[in-house]
Amino acid sequence: MVNIRDLDPSASPLDYYGSELRRKREGAGMTQEQLGKCIFCAASLIGQIETGRKIPTRELSDRLDAALLTEGFFGRLVGLVLRSVLPSWFQQYAEMEARAAFISSFHAQLVYGLFQTEDYARAVLGVRSDSDIDGLVEARMERQRILERDTPPLIWGVMTEAVLRQEIGSRAIMREQLQHLLDIQHRHEWAKVQVLPYKAGAHAGLMGEFTLLRFDDDPDLVYTEDFVQGHMTANPQALREGSLRYDHLQASALSVEDSAALIARVMEERYGDQLRPDGRPVA
Repeated sequence: MVNIRDLDPSASPLDYYGSELRRKREGAGMTQEQLGKCIFCAASLIGQIETGRKIPTRELSDRLDAALLTEGFFGRLVGLVLRSVLPSWFQQYAEMEARAAFISSFHAQLVYGLFQTEDYARAVLGVRSDSDIDGLVEARMERQRILERDTPPLIWGVMTEAVLRQEIGSRAIMREQLQHLLDIQHRHEWAKVQVLPYKAGAHAGLMGEFTLLRFDDDPDLVYTEDFVQGHMTANPQALREGSLRYDHLQASALSVEDSAALIARVMEERYGDQLRPDGRPVA
């Protein structure tokens, strides 16, 4: 039995979620063990969530709603919880990203967060994080829900060839990630990827990665990051410079079709199945 500690529901979305889960579970006359069996998880996990020690997932939240007959309460609340898990300096950007009508991103080292697979995100976030890695990954995946909206933002991503060739996690993870990039373009007309090849040489993105957010009813924004935190501004001069740099990057990058061909080639040549002399795949 997990020791119960009182939560202040106003302290954070996570504490509110935990206190409400305990209240609604007890109101249904269920123990942690009974609820755990009902939604196919350990009683200890219910206890950790009720005491604010574990971040709930969206899948778990949907199961809680079904078991406790809460009409989507936890499913609606979990989005707020997961956004609160993001670094405080990133939360405002995530909110604006979710509202944007058009997103233009340039990345030189990593796949853009909205295009990452779960395993790729886990490998990236696990490099230096000492927090709940499962919660951080779930929060990143939650950001991607905007891609499934009835009217998703138009997204154009430019990335360097180095992003494709830098092995993150494992060869299998990279193969899945590159296939995911191809699938995104195949399934969604509103999402496009261009690759800036090595042969482009010096380019307009050498000063760093950045993202442009455009809105229907709000001022446009440009977002950049340093090694400490992110910076977002609506300064007209910064927007003009960012837009000009992005135009140059798109002009220097391969076409969408040629980019897809390069992604597919790297996927097969660098991360495809390789055989040992005995004919068995290399791990």
